[in-house]
Amino acid sequence: MATYDYDLITIGAGSGGVRATRLAGGWGARTAIVEESRVGGTCVMRGCVPKKLLVYGSHFAEHFEDATGFGWAKGRPDFDWPSLIDNKNRELNRLEGIYERILRENKVELLRGRGVLTDPHSVEIDGKTVTAEKILIGTGSWPSMPEIPGIEHVITSNEALDLEDLPRQVVIVGGGYIAVEFAGIFNALGAHVTIVIRAGQILRGFDEDIRETLAAEMEKKGITICREAVVRSIEKHGEKYSVRLASGEELGCGAVMYATGRLPNTRGIGLEEAGVELNQKGAVVVDEWSRSTVDNIFAVGDATDRINLTPVAINEGRCFAETQFNDNPMSMDYDDVPSAVFSQPAVGSCGLTEDEARESGQIDVYISRFKPMKHTLTGRDEQIMMKLIVDAASDGVVGCHIVGDDGPEIIQGIGIAMKCGATKAQFDATVGIHPSAAEELVTMREKRPEHGK
Repeated sequence: MATYDYDLITIGAGSGGVRATRLAGGWGARTAIVEESRVGGTCVMRGCVPKKLLVYGSHFAEHFEDATGFGWAKGRPDFDWPSLIDNKNRELNRLEGIYERILRENKVELLRGRGVLTDPHSVEIDGKTVTAEKILIGTGSWPSMPEIPGIEHVITSNEALDLEDLPRQVVIVGGGYIAVEFAGIFNALGAHVTIVIRAGQILRGFDEDIRETLAAEMEKKGITICREAVVRSIEKHGEKYSVRLASGEELGCGAVMYATGRLPNTRGIGLEEAGVELNQKGAVVVDEWSRSTVDNIFAVGDATDRINLTPVAINEGRCFAETQFNDNPMSMDYDDVPSAVFSQPAVGSCGLTEDEARESGQIDVYISRFKPMKHTLTGRDEQIMMKLIVDAASDGVVGCHIVGDDGPEIIQGIGIAMKCGATKAQFDATVGIHPSAAEELVTMREKRPEHGK
């Protein structure tokens, strides 16, 4: 019987990899985790957490403006971008320390460096080779950019989190959740923001009412959305940049950010050489147990390109560890996974879009648009949109979509209800909390006519 240095080596100390490895280590497995950057991965160090902190910071701009409607004297304090970035970095350092301690407490050895597979059981880390019975890939994803003239001048979400100064004009290429989130941050803090998208609308893949509502609200706030546009080239002129579109239009700005998607971060680490199948995007092809085409090599998180959300990666990591190291077989359930976009206003979504639901059968749609109670005194022109999609045959709620500042918090509870199979009748029988935005979800009674919205 082969003898290995470890029972499990994980490549990538992100959310999924850390969860899987520390659980396995806590159950007595000999474990190690390999990381060439910071412990915590994309979410904690380069994504969800630092971005949300910047979102919080940017909200104060409107809070100060709205305060006068509630009797507070006019006046807006000066904003200091470097202070926000410094405070954000201090928090990330604290979180990284917590992650490292969690690994130590569960007897997981942290191996610093780039891990590359040299065979199905061996990983080389900066010239040193270690072996393991099982190997887990948790290397996440990385921003993807096209090859166009001047692409070397752009930043991605990675660099946007650490800019030394706040640009006064920003062009963001892309219309996904990362693009609209950073557009909201920069706009709220005083920058003029232009979003450039190939499609006719932002947030491809989301429910159409979310897409239309959020776009309208962003445009109210002064964000320009340049639709059906393609960037041909980018040039730098001193401290400024020029973005030329296929139409011939040129956009001047102080920073160009690309948010045109992310690809699995799997190239150059020996996967294909070890026999692991990757799909066209570079994602590790896995089965329901997160097992690759090589029996002892597994993968979780964005490296597999299933549902690219941090809590999903964490749950995939847990299922892997429970199955392989705790004699408790578990596989991830991908139905009714709630998600949020921390745009301004924010988005909460769970279940099927209207178009997806219509493919499955007859549905009833309930939708409500209204001004938040807060803005009856501020005078701000902003609307909330809430939408329920109901399977007509079973009365089950199969989709819920919200645009509004409390949407992400509300959708978490709705996700629980939908996971339990809640029906529209049960929503209707639930007493609302008044006054709140969320009560609208249990008071909608009128179906939207089939012939229009």
